[in-house]
Amino acid sequence: MPLNNIMGVFAKSPIKPLEEHINKVHACCEELPNFFKVVRQQDWEAAGKIREKISKMEKEADALKREIRLTLPGGLFMPVERTDMLELLTQQDKIANIVKDIAGRVIGREMTIPEAMADDFEAYVARCLDATAQAKKAINELDELLETGFRGREVDLVEKMIHELDLIEDDTDSMQIKLRRQLRDMEPDLNPIDVMFLYRIIEWVGDVADQAERVGARLELMLART
Repeated sequence: MPLNNIMGVFAKSPIKPLEEHINKVHACCEELPNFFKVVRQQDWEAAGKIREKISKMEKEADALKREIRLTLPGGLFMPVERTDMLELLTQQDKIANIVKDIAGRVIGREMTIPEAMADDFEAYVARCLDATAQAKKAINELDELLETGFRGREVDLVEKMIHELDLIEDDTDSMQIKLRRQLRDMEPDLNPIDVMFLYRIIEWVGDVADQAERVGARLELMLART
């Protein structure tokens, strides 16, 4: 978004750009399921194209982050601090960075998930994306929170969303444990270096949900300070 455009957005709503940013971040995350599907098929050309798309969206999110930092007004006359909003922005941006790194590392080694655990892994990826979708949903309530002065039922609604995000992240932890156990049982039949990278891939995907939960935690802290 060009600088003059984003300043116009701030003029309408001082927090709308944060919502724009989380929408871009989640769009980047939504490429992961298709990415792992073509990786499962060992279609490295298709995987490379999706990785390029992920990288492009991550760069767009990063550019938007920089513009927000430069243009976020100091005197917002809002119930929340500018520093809290900037920290929330930083936590959001880290999600896209993780997704870009996952795609790059999988492509770099042409690493596939063992077929015996591929279905469970795809379900795990999908549940991690539920976390980013929930974070997006909560952040997109910021305008409504602003209208209510960060008070009343809207705060209760967002707090429930954050609680649901915590539950989703708990699910991904359980799914990660199951996948790690499956991989442990397969270790004798796999290349040791591949095993090491597979453990890391499982962890990196889980980091997506973990980081989404951090976005929720940062939003919750911001609400507590109002």
